[in-house]
Amino acid sequence: MTMQTSLMAAPEAGIMAGYLDSLALVERLHRLLLDVVKDEFERLGILEINAVQALLLFNVGDHEVTAGELKTRGYYQGSNVSYNLKKLVETGHMHHQRCEIDRRSVRVRLTPKGRNLSNAVAELFARHAAGMEDRGIIGREGMEDVNQLLRRMERYWTDQIRFIY
Repeated sequence: MTMQTSLMAAPEAGIMAGYLDSLALVERLHRLLLDVVKDEFERLGILEINAVQALLLFNVGDHEVTAGELKTRGYYQGSNVSYNLKKLVETGHMHHQRCEIDRRSVRVRLTPKGRNLSNAVAELFARHAAGMEDRGIIGREGMEDVNQLLRRMERYWTDQIRFIY
């Protein structure tokens, strides 16, 4: 019997089974997202960057940000943001420049090449959103409900981290 099984079998389990299922779903969805982006880039013949790097390009978009800001946004747990930014600079997808005020900090922005790939990810996401709505998988209101619930969970977890001591 696994720890999860014994926790869910306990009389006080209540919401526990659903909570563990939600955690597993969130993790699987993130992995699937990376696979979907990877498959799209393979279909387009773009093999020089990986899915995490593609998401970095998408999330930078038209902004100029620091690596620290990208980490703070929390998009890249489990990946080395500095390494991926360095690779994107080397492949010509991103431009970097040291901050005038704080020379330790580097600001990055997309090159035209990076903007093209960011647009490819945006087009993929737009197709998926439209496809889900067209097939009746989820509509605008349902998506808003899901996002509201996920934001409440995010806030709860953030509070747990902040107020641990």
